[in-house]
This record gives sequence, C-alpha cells and structure tokens, in this order.
Amino acid sequence: MKKQSTTIHQIEIRIGTLDELFNSMDPTPFHHRDLDTDAQVFIESWAMNYPPDSHFRVVVHMAKMPEEDPEPVVREGIHNYFALKALLNKRNIRSLLIEGRTSLMIGLCFLALCLVGADLLSVFGTNAISRVLKEGLLIGGWVAMWRPMQIFLYEWWPLVRRGRIYRSLGKAKVHVVAASPPHPAFDLPQ
Repeated sequence: MKKQSTTIHQIEIRIGTLDELFNSMDPTPFHHRDLDTDAQVFIESWAMNYPPDSHFRVVVHMAKMPEEDPEPVVREGIHNYFALKALLNKRNIRSLLIEGRTSLMIGLCFLALCLVGADLLSVFGTNAISRVLKEGLLIGGWVAMWRPMQIFLYEWWPLVRRGRIYRSLGKAKVHVVAASPPHPAFDLPQ
C-alpha cells in the first residue's frame, strides 16, 4: 500500500528587516514576541484558504538580511506565536462549550416551564387572550433554545477549524531567504 504524500502549502511574506516581522511595542526577545499585526493577519488569511489539516511552509523574503542567520529566530517566533494562538483558541472552545451546556440547561428548564404554563392556560378556556398567552409562552420557550442551538450547531466548528490551522502554523517549516531586488521593468514611475 502506497503512502499518500502530504501536500505542503507555501505562504510567502516579504519584509524589509527582521524588526518588521515582530510587534515593535513588545519588549521581550524576538522568539517570545508577538508577530506584527500585519504579518499575523497576512499569514492567517492565506492559511485559512486551505483545508484545516494542511501543512505549511512559511518563506520569509527579507530585503536587509542581518549578519547572523535570522532563520532560527523567525522559526521560533512564528512557532511560539501560533502555538500560543492554538492554546488560546482551545480555551475559547472549552469556554464556549461550557456556555453552551449552561445555556442548554437554562433553555430546557425555561422551555419546560413555558410548556407547563401553556398547558395550564388551556385548562382555563379557549378565549382569545388565553390563546395569545399560550402561543406567546410556546414561542418564548422555543426562543430560549436559540442560543444553545446556535452554539452547538454553528459556533464551535469554525473555532475547531481555526485551531487546526493554528496548530499547523505552529509546526510550519520556516525559511528565511534574501529578497531579490525588484526588477527595473516592474518599478513604478516616480
């Protein structure tokens, strides 16, 4: 049986200097710093275009290469940043599911009370006011179920997808290469 080869999607980013890749307001060493917002948004937006189980290669084209090889610092910075994002995303999913369970319990209790109330109103007669109140209780009870249904049907799976992408980016192959100078034929007129 032939092993299927894994496709590695390449994301390329162009920067002038190493400082442009990291958040300049963060005083910690490069490998612990947050990525610059523009760089992070660029990498994430490209990664989100691929399936959640994708593998990535991030190629950083740097115009002004430092004297020391920047690849280990860039690799560790990108890995640390997206590993932290994956951890925070996992916590968000856990928190969302706790909220979902709590709102489900509250919604079910409220729905049960509304159904009991609607049945009690049926005993008192079938005049217009009791029918309106009965229908109002039924609708209100089902509306109380809206939030748990939203969480369990729609909200959790995009977060799971995003978490998979973050974990993949946290393990991405990272390469830093010297950016080739722009071709004069493609320069914009001054």
